[in-house]
Amino acid sequence: MTVEIPQVYRHHVFACFQSRPPGHPRGSCGAQGAEPLWKRLQFCVESLQDPSVAMTATGCLGFCRAGPLMVVYPQGVWYAPKTEADIDEICDEHLVKGEIVERLVIVPKV
Repeated sequence: MTVEIPQVYRHHVFACFQSRPPGHPRGSCGAQGAEPLWKRLQFCVESLQDPSVAMTATGCLGFCRAGPLMVVYPQGVWYAPKTEADIDEICDEHLVKGEIVERLVIVPKV
């Protein structure tokens, strides 16, 4: 028997808000300047006024040195944006048009 699981969101963004003290051996997205990026992302998502697009603040996503990191599901696309312009591009291209912003994609090493 196969169970059909409904898709709740067209795009669900998870953004790492982890912040560790300076000099911590793992680093953190917060220490790498994530806060203004995620504020911009939150603004972009809210501006869409689309209930099928959501953003969730998370703790560590596990790949601290590569941060700031975000992942967009259900596609499972990982991004490492560095500027607010990168966030705008991800919003416009991926969240609105459904196109992956390849130059910002990162493949985390497990």
